[in-house]
Amino acid sequence: MSDIKQLHDFTTQVRRDILRMVHAVNSGHPGGSLGCAEFLVALYQDILNRKSGFNMNGNGEDLFFLSNGHISPVFYSVLARSGYFPVAELATFRKLNTRLQGHPTTHDNLPGVLMASGSLGQGLSVAIGAAQAKKLNKDSNLVYILTGDGELQEGQNWEAIMYASAKKVDNLIATVDLNGKQIDGSTDEVLSMGNIKAKFEAFDWEVLEIVKGNDIESILSGMNEAKAKTGKGKPVCILLHTEMGNGVDYMMHTHAWHGKAPNDEQLAKALEQNPETLGDY
Repeated sequence: MSDIKQLHDFTTQVRRDILRMVHAVNSGHPGGSLGCAEFLVALYQDILNRKSGFNMNGNGEDLFFLSNGHISPVFYSVLARSGYFPVAELATFRKLNTRLQGHPTTHDNLPGVLMASGSLGQGLSVAIGAAQAKKLNKDSNLVYILTGDGELQEGQNWEAIMYASAKKVDNLIATVDLNGKQIDGSTDEVLSMGNIKAKFEAFDWEVLEIVKGNDIESILSGMNEAKAKTGKGKPVCILLHTEMGNGVDYMMHTHAWHGKAPNDEQLAKALEQNPETLGDY
């Protein structure tokens, strides 16, 4: 297991990257990115069985798909600092002719990105296909997928959820970023989904909850528990309770920073709360 302090330092630097990336171009999605920083750091630095380098086929290693592609800042930061492409490239985020577009894409051969995402509701279907391909290839590695809770309001997810259990896709771990917020307000206000855990269980999934979704140790424990439940005939769902804007006091407990960049003064305040640890790009 990775050193917890190293993971905390890594996460703090990722938060700095997110804030600086969206500020530089006055666009992007800091809220959900900050909320998922601990999860993606834990995933790439500890949980995933991954090879050095990048191969689109992903044979013989775990795969991760990001469905809620608007949180690309956290994805790009973690990928770069995990060795997939130069950290200095983060400075090109959302600029003309960059590989780091606002939503991840594969057409520029960006290492670490397995699918174009941004049009919500599609990632789970892709991940299920990849998981079934691994079974056909006699590859015992796992497929991970992250989706937003507001994203579950889209119908394609529920067809995929029904399919995964019916076809016993038990090499799949789907994590729902359960922050209760989306661009227009709380998920309950926009379109209440009721008891998400009960819904997944009704579709015959194995469901776990990580109540402290911004706590590294809780994430590691929950993810390892999820891994232990794979291979037993059911797909696995993790309900990850996170706080949008986590780590920046004025961005937390509101949906206001879902898709808004901080100004100069706000950036300075946010960076004060997240001191440089691994070196800025």
